[in-house]
Amino acid sequence: MNILEPLSLTGRHVRLEPLRLEHAPALLAAADESRGSFGWTLVPTDLDGMRAYVATALAEQARGESMPFAVQDAAGAVVGSTRFMSIERWRWPGPPPEPAALGPDALEIGFTWYAARVQRTALNSEAKLLLCTQAFEGWRVRRVLWKTDARNERSRAAILRIGARFDGVLRAHRPGADGAVRDTAFFSMLGSEWPEAKLSLLRRLR
Repeated sequence: MNILEPLSLTGRHVRLEPLRLEHAPALLAAADESRGSFGWTLVPTDLDGMRAYVATALAEQARGESMPFAVQDAAGAVVGSTRFMSIERWRWPGPPPEPAALGPDALEIGFTWYAARVQRTALNSEAKLLLCTQAFEGWRVRRVLWKTDARNERSRAAILRIGARFDGVLRAHRPGADGAVRDTAFFSMLGSEWPEAKLSLLRRLR
């Protein structure tokens, strides 16, 4: 299995740094700024829980299943987390069609949450830009997936603003963060759709 090497992604407003166990206290502090937007999102509430959350992400990374990041603001403060996950490498019956992927064929961007003070800011938009640029231009993936609790209207609207398309709802998909049986809304973007979405993100940053 080809495991992606951890990398950093840096812009003017945000830096995505490879997640480490040492980030756990700062992640907990960022989450504790305000938990009002975490109703549908699993974000640990104590240090042991946050350390376990990070350890699980790192174990997935070691298996080649994800690439987790600590999100930092321009001053270097940790303000949240996100990751590439559900990394897919397809088996083709012959030569893959062009443009051939330089890494995974498809992946998901998920486990994304931010401190209250940076939500709906340039940091958030630039983080999306950096992640999608790496996926579509760095690795030439064919599809990026996002999914969220179907009840989370705020998250669904944010995913649509990236330029992703709504694919549908998988009913009774998994346990929700609130303990209910969760229906999950799926969204995706294809490589051919990225140039237009990128222009929209750049306009928003300007």
